Amino acid sequence: MAHIAVAFLTLGLLIPVLAWPVSAPLLVIPVLLSAMIARLRTVADARGVTVRKLVGSQTVRWDDIDGLRFHRGSWARARLKSGGELRLPAVSFATLPQLTMASGGWVPNPYR
Repeated sequence: MAHIAVAFLTLGLLIPVLAWPVSAPLLVIPVLLSAMIARLRTVADARGVTVRKLVGSQTVRWDDIDGLRFHRGSWARARLKSGGELRLPAVSFATLPQLTMASGGWVPNPYR
């Protein structure tokens, strides 16, 4: 569904590109958005969590995560015991029960 929105954005950007060919670099925006949709994700299992970014990925064990932090309208962030933070793409407070099941009990379910 998100790729359909990018397709409509591309159609909307064709208007200024056809009117002013100098604005052709604007068509890079839908390409980047589509790549982000395909690439950004969080994969969780009983051993840990893997975060895929636009370029590269990072795997963290559940033992190394101190807690989760949520902001309204934003993806969750994992507080690491080392003091850093790791953004978890596509993980929000609404998807927390799914993360609880995937983590094998490492993440408590607040809806119970």
